[in-house]
Amino acid sequence: MTDRVVLAYSGGLDTSVAIGWLAERTGAEVVAVAVDIGQGGEDLETIRRRALACGAVEAVVVDARDEFAEQYCLPALQANALYMDRYPLVSSLSRPLIVTHLVAAAAYHGASQVAHGCTGKGNDQVRFEVGVGALAPQLEVIAPVRDYAWTRDKAIAYCDERGLPIDVTTKAPYSIDQNVWGRAVETGALEDIWNAPTADVYAYTADPATPRPADEVVVSFEHGVPVALDEKPVSVLEAIEQLNTRAGAQGVGRLDLVEDRLVGIKSREVYEAPGAAALMAAHAELENVTVERDLARFKKTTDQRWTELVYDGLWFSPLKQALDALLASSQQHVSGDIRLVLHGGRATVTGRRSPASLYDFALATYDEGDSFDQSLAKGFVELWGLPSRLAAARNQRLAGQ
Repeated sequence: MTDRVVLAYSGGLDTSVAIGWLAERTGAEVVAVAVDIGQGGEDLETIRRRALACGAVEAVVVDARDEFAEQYCLPALQANALYMDRYPLVSSLSRPLIVTHLVAAAAYHGASQVAHGCTGKGNDQVRFEVGVGALAPQLEVIAPVRDYAWTRDKAIAYCDERGLPIDVTTKAPYSIDQNVWGRAVETGALEDIWNAPTADVYAYTADPATPRPADEVVVSFEHGVPVALDEKPVSVLEAIEQLNTRAGAQGVGRLDLVEDRLVGIKSREVYEAPGAAALMAAHAELENVTVERDLARFKKTTDQRWTELVYDGLWFSPLKQALDALLASSQQHVSGDIRLVLHGGRATVTGRRSPASLYDFALATYDEGDSFDQSLAKGFVELWGLPSRLAAARNQRLAGQ
């Protein structure tokens, strides 16, 4: 029986050329797997037909938009996941989902190998290969671009020689990866970190400096899950998509970052994530209202570690799975409404309400109706500061000897 290799297929030049190249190099039949995670562009049927025209024996296309939103974007939202306190894990979240479908296809089609189109400089090679190793360690991984110095010029020459149905006449000025959670742009003029991004870099967001009326939206959550916008029920995917449109129209979610890559180099990236930015602003504020202080403090540490694990390609690691359980528990009371004003590139919280609120007006107010017994504070302050006073007295005593 002829061996098979499953290829993560985008429909672009590199992965289209990789179909025939892998078949020639390995002697195996190639099964192409394309996963729709809300990246837009060509429809799945067009991509499927192209894979077959380029020599794939099978072409699997998967509409995974709801799966991506509910099982990957939602946990990131609940973890307030921002790498380096800024980047909302646009690419990082999609790779374990793609890996899951690659491994499933390999099992179904009897493949012993999987392949991806990542370079040796990026983080994605780690995410793909560590993920495959966690789910199916028996599979061999092939990375033509990295392992065999596969360049764009070689890909174009290969395409021309074999008459593959790929447009090689134009070269994109940037490298772009996008999905429903956001859009990542790199290379080209952006590699000079002094160059400002030009207007052609952006697709998800309008210029935030353009004068326009503000947009006010109320985001409703149940147990940390966005369930309605302006009291109209939405799925997680619909919440992201609608806020991509509304927040994007206000220029929300632009980010220009010199990022610490997993492989040890710094890379300049421009991101757009309007829906993610708006949802994360709302969710974080609702947590401020509903999550008890010590849990909230500890969760910040958990959030950061969870984010680092996902960025570093360890989605399937034991620690990540353990942190998932803590994050899920922390969302028990994160229910309520947050009012946001989207304007001038910002998503600003202007209102909060929750049936699980820990905010007590009678305790917080300084006006009539104050129920806080201030007479208790004196003894509390004395006891709270006792360890510091004892240490200071000890230091003075020792310094005088």
